[in-house]
Amino acid sequence: MSYEWILFDLDETLFDFKMSEARALAYVLASLNLDPEDASITDCYNRINKGLWKELEQGLINSTELKVERFRRFFLEQKLNEDAQAVSDRYIQSLSEQSFVFEGALELCQYLKENGYRIAAITNGIKQVQFGRLNRSALKDFFEAVIVSEDTGFQKPQTGIFEHAFAQIGSADKEKMLMVGDSLTSDIQGGNNVGINTCWYNPNRLPNPTGIVPTHEIHQLDELKSILTRSKVKA
Repeated sequence: MSYEWILFDLDETLFDFKMSEARALAYVLASLNLDPEDASITDCYNRINKGLWKELEQGLINSTELKVERFRRFFLEQKLNEDAQAVSDRYIQSLSEQSFVFEGALELCQYLKENGYRIAAITNGIKQVQFGRLNRSALKDFFEAVIVSEDTGFQKPQTGIFEHAFAQIGSADKEKMLMVGDSLTSDIQGGNNVGINTCWYNPNRLPNPTGIVPTHEIHQLDELKSILTRSKVKA
């Protein structure tokens, strides 16, 4: 099977989202006169945020609700009287300005372009954040399409976001597509749901207890080159 389209997840696949998130959160906490170094405070926010993103993945909440609800719940737990909407807006703006590309991501995109592959992104997230970070990075000109869940009304692993992507890139040839991402439950399950091959980016060599089976697994981004080379030979 020779691939034509490489469909990338963005967060924790090409971009260090955890670093962006930590910096934006530190900025917001400081603006509220809270200590960004206090683990009890950051752990509280991160627990709430992670739970809400799981709810989003399951279709129990939408991204508009998530943006504000995480701060509303955080303020309730911290017994703070703050405007969740205003703080959410401040956080989103800061997050959209944080752009940290993983080592090897630029080189991989250059390799793909030089070798005739076409690149698109399918990402769960907030449009302002995803485009803000992408447009500040050296990767911005490599993508022919960027499909963000907030725009589509669907999120990975739902098939709707993938069908939207296929329409946007103008291709329905699933045998020519490869989904690459770090999340088994969104990227890999989503690719499996829609019938395209998948590549699990697993830099920390985590175990897979989920029963979700990727077509390929890599531990460094440049290992994708070997998979693509082998697929050409087999084709």
